[in-house]
Order: sequence, then C-alpha cells, then structure tokens
Amino acid sequence: MLYTRRWARPLIVAVLAIGIGACDGGGEETDTAAADTTTTTVAEGDSMSLVTTVTGFSTPEAARYDGDRDVWFVSNINGSPAAEDNNGFISRVRPDGRVDSLQFIAGGRSGVTLNAPKGLLLIGDTLWVADIRVARAFNARTGAPIRSVTVSGSTMLNDLAQGPDGAIYLTDTGLEFGVEGAQQQPSRIYRVSGTQASQALESASLNGPNGIAWDSGRNAFLIGSYMGDSLFAWAPGDSAPRGVAAGAGQWDGIVVLPDGRALVTSWTDSSIYVLEGGTVRKALGGVASPAAIGFDPQRMQLAIPMLMENIVRVYRIPAM
Repeated sequence: MLYTRRWARPLIVAVLAIGIGACDGGGEETDTAAADTTTTTVAEGDSMSLVTTVTGFSTPEAARYDGDRDVWFVSNINGSPAAEDNNGFISRVRPDGRVDSLQFIAGGRSGVTLNAPKGLLLIGDTLWVADIRVARAFNARTGAPIRSVTVSGSTMLNDLAQGPDGAIYLTDTGLEFGVEGAQQQPSRIYRVSGTQASQALESASLNGPNGIAWDSGRNAFLIGSYMGDSLFAWAPGDSAPRGVAAGAGQWDGIVVLPDGRALVTSWTDSSIYVLEGGTVRKALGGVASPAAIGFDPQRMQLAIPMLMENIVRVYRIPAM
C-alpha cells in the first residue's frame, strides 16, 4: 500500500533531493582539503553556542565521538538512502573541525562494502554502522572491515544503540522505495548479538522509529518516531513501547546527556529539543535537516549533521 501519511512527503522530497545532489559527486573527493572549515561564535545564554561548522560532506547522516582517539566519525550516505550503490563513506574529523580523513572508510575500497551508512555506534575499538539492511562493523583505529550481519526482514535500518545486555539494537524506519513510490513497512526494532540478528519488537505505535539511545535513568531505550510526534521508552523484553512525550515530531537523532537530559532533533521545524522527564522544549532552531547527533562529553559539545546541507555544526551545550 502506498504510504500517504502527512510525514511521508517531507521524507520523499528529501530522498529525491539527496539523489539529485549525489550527481554532483561531492563524496567522491578524496582530497581532505576540499572539506573547508569555518568557525563562528555566538553569545552565550540559554541557547547553545556555535563552535564550528564543517563543510564538504555528502549527505552526512550521523556523528559519533570517539574519546579514545579524540575524533568524530561522520557517516555519509552519498546518494539515495535506499540505494545499494557501495559509494557510502565515513569521515574522521578532529575536535577543532579539521577533517583528518574525508573518506576514512569508503565503500568499494580496501574490501569495504558500504552503501548508505546512517547510524553509528562505537563499542571499544569497533565502529558499528546501520547500512540499509545490514549492520556492519569496522576497526575504529584502521577502518578495516570486521564483520557484516544481515538483518533479515528489515527495510531501512536507521540508528543503533547498545543495550544493557551488550547486544546492539537497531531501529527499522520501515520505509521502502520502489517503482510505486514510498511504501511503509512494519515499524520494528532488531537485535544483533555476535553474528546473529533477530526481531526484538514490532509495534505500529512506533510509526517509523528513527533515533534510539539507552537511557539509564529510565532503564530503557528512548526511541523517536519519524512519522509521528511521539517519543517512546522501551526495554528489551517489554511487549510494547510506552509514550514518554509528544512534540514537534519527525524525530531523528537522540543523545542522553550525563545529567539525564536528552537532546532530540526534529525535521518538522529544523530544531533541537530537550527532553526532561515527560516534557520537551526547544533548545535550538535554524538547523535544517538535522539527523543523528553525537555528543562529546569531554567538551560538552554536540555535533549536528545537517543532511541536506552537507555540513556538520558543532555546538557547546550550556550547563543547567
């Protein structure tokens, strides 16, 4: 059945724009000097302060900070988010915004398969990537591929997080693009342990699950609905998710801060929201197509991949 809900059109438009933008070949550049860096500082206050803007990416979808190596990893779809074209790549960026390696891990090179990388997860020296229907693991030090786990039944794996059991849990937004347009498939959460993948949850209420992060305060995952306006909590073993809060909707990236607050991105109004308890409030606006954010606890900084702008902005988070 063709998907016609009110959230579908913005995502379809984004997919078309990404596909057109890919013709420019921005992600094919291997010269890291092409990724220019500009820095702008704004006044401190209740809002976050901009630290730096890094340009030169190709549909950046996720940012993940690596404290051991003091770098950011940024996933680049480099084309359609559903195309198995093996041209996706992952960049490595220094905290000052200098691009250390634009294509640190690149599909079609050095034995790497990487189609449309989205969510990133770092466990020790292993960098996990959600790649359409496959969870892929790479050596975070060298970029070498470690393993790939096919997630049978999935259609668009989006984000991933580690659970208290040590397993990896992935959201499946459930959008499938074919000749008839965008079709909505079941909303699911999958579990990967070792080389085995299994379905952990199927729930229509998740309505296109996107971002996921473990919240130790709730002893549950926080999950954002892209097709709806709700944020959910769900723990492995629960038969259904429970609603935590509702807000702007089209939720994407989620990070949980050390003080228990959670930051969530919204495509609806190009903003970052703070979730405290059961209440969400806007913390930052003016960030178009904000995808899977990352957090640097050492500097209290937030990296925001702006997917359709081909940039990543880094903001300092004020103390509260």
